[in-house]
Amino acid sequence: MRGARLLVASSNRGKIEEFQELAARCGGGLSVEALPEFDRLPAFDESAETLAENAAGKAIYYSRGVAELVLADDSGLVVPALGGEPGVRSSRYAGPEGDAKKNIVKLLGAMAGKTGADRAARFVCVLALARMGRVEAVFSGAVEGTILDEPRGSRGFGYDPVFHYEPAGKTFAELPREEKDRVSHRGRAFERLAKYLAEAGRA
Repeated sequence: MRGARLLVASSNRGKIEEFQELAARCGGGLSVEALPEFDRLPAFDESAETLAENAAGKAIYYSRGVAELVLADDSGLVVPALGGEPGVRSSRYAGPEGDAKKNIVKLLGAMAGKTGADRAARFVCVLALARMGRVEAVFSGAVEGTILDEPRGSRGFGYDPVFHYEPAGKTFAELPREEKDRVSHRGRAFERLAKYLAEAGRA
């Protein structure tokens, strides 16, 4: 079965567009679209202690009654010097009323005075595929970097402006989308997902 369609359980346009570009890069006729009426559905409570639990739980929750494959993800920025924060709470780091800019401000405040290895960080992404309320597979990807003292770049979203990817000498917000897709945590996880679907004859 070629030309599989994945329905993304998210309203984050930046994330959905990234998945769409990743699908196009992987080829095989794989397509990605937002889950219809996602914003009208009751929100899933992402209160688990791990990214994998949140991704799988979200995939199960939003795939109930959906015949097509539903893709859900949970991603986070892990800073060892901060005890792993923001981690699983990356999107809510600055509180329930926070946003990407406030999250970055809080992160940079927490990183004040830290130098060298203490500024090391990694992005982690976990993807879960589910259908009709049952998880079919889970994939993960990670990328290492460092946290800068101030934001740089206007591309990307989330913590991208302060996440410096050493091999390119740029932040994720400075990298062209295609280049970021090749090396990002989400790109690496999605590549594994696409390979799984291809081997299963679905894409």
